[in-house]
Parts: sequence; C-alpha cells; structure tokens
Amino acid sequence: MPDYRIEFHPNSIDEAVSAQHWYAERSKAASIAFVDELSHAVSKITEAPLRWPKYHSGTRRYIFPRYPFSLVYRIKFNQIEVIAIMHHRRKPGYWVKRK
Repeated sequence: MPDYRIEFHPNSIDEAVSAQHWYAERSKAASIAFVDELSHAVSKITEAPLRWPKYHSGTRRYIFPRYPFSLVYRIKFNQIEVIAIMHHRRKPGYWVKRK
C-alpha cells in the first residue's frame, strides 16, 4: 500500500480555521473537539483513502460523526488533496472549481 502525502487547498484551510474560531467563540471544549475530529478525519483518509465513498466531480467524502462537516478530497497518484472542509449547510458543490 503506498504512502500518501496530504495537501490542503488554501480555501480548505480557511474553512477549517473559520469553523474552529466559530466553535471557540462558543465553547473551548467544542473548539478542541472539532480540531480533534478534523485530525481524526485526516488520519483516517490517509490510512485508507479509497475506503470513503465517491462524492462529486472525482472526489471522495469523509463525513464527521459529531459535527455538520465533511472533508472532501481527491486522490492523485500518492497524494491526497483536501479540497474542502465543507459545512453541510453551505450550497452543495461550491468548491467544485477549486484546482
């Protein structure tokens, strides 16, 4: 099984930071738990990127169990590109044109 390198689209980083700040304004514990959930998602997709279901436009999606977010990614050779940390209330597919 190949080792996968993970890269984040700059907008996905902004989305993660924004969500973390939103939770931090309401609860330090919720903020920490969100970051833990994100780290867990990254770990899981890195271990077995093909395990998670196909989503849209050649991507796959890991749904966070405790938060209304999904990690949307695509696989290119030995690289995993995180395209979006998508809140479930956002317009579906808003991230499709990200390169």
